[in-house]
Amino acid sequence: MLNRMVIFTVNRLAPIRFSLLAFALVLAAPVFSAAQSTPAYTRVLDAGPLKPPPGVRVAIFEFADLECPACAHANPLLKQAAAQYKIPWLRHDYIIPGHVWSSQAAVNARWFDTQTKGLGDEYRDQVFSNQASIETQADLRRFTEKFAQFCKVNMPFSMDPQGKLMNEVQDDVALGRRVGVVKTPTIFIIVDTTSGPRYFESRDPDHDLYQTIDQAMSVARPVTKSSRKPVTSAHK
Repeated sequence: MLNRMVIFTVNRLAPIRFSLLAFALVLAAPVFSAAQSTPAYTRVLDAGPLKPPPGVRVAIFEFADLECPACAHANPLLKQAAAQYKIPWLRHDYIIPGHVWSSQAAVNARWFDTQTKGLGDEYRDQVFSNQASIETQADLRRFTEKFAQFCKVNMPFSMDPQGKLMNEVQDDVALGRRVGVVKTPTIFIIVDTTSGPRYFESRDPDHDLYQTIDQAMSVARPVTKSSRKPVTSAHK
């Protein structure tokens, strides 16, 4: 395995909790290349779950697998779009069969969700950033221990002794199957309109993500004084 160096930088200005500014891996690895052809639209079987939370007009609704290179490629694009448009990013697990460590990584992320606000999403982001260096369950464990140590979080021997978090992951997978998800990432832009919820799909986020968000926003219900300000990231 290639020698690797992980660099940590902390933003000390953040109140109470700190933000992870850099958790970068230096290694020689091929850059992920986007598919040559645009994927087909998802054949949605049940659009019921594809609606924004109460008080939210527009949101990004994603199904992803932490071991998926295409998801790693799309992750910074989605993060930037959520911040730029100031809309929630609802992240859902969809485990790809044959991926050796993605289920455990999803459990780990949910455990970090319970520790400090935003920490689970930082873990997801850093797993994606360092994905090429994580080949086995043991690699994932070492990576997660370093992340917890850097974040000054005491990591237990077992993050999910009763299987509760794994059940939540499987609930997300079942939700994806109910919707009709067959690939990762699957990215919907969900919108609350005056005639009810609608969804639009970004099939190629390198080229159509912002266009799809603009399309959704063009049909969103008007902003009212009672509208609640949405968060920019969330996991359901």
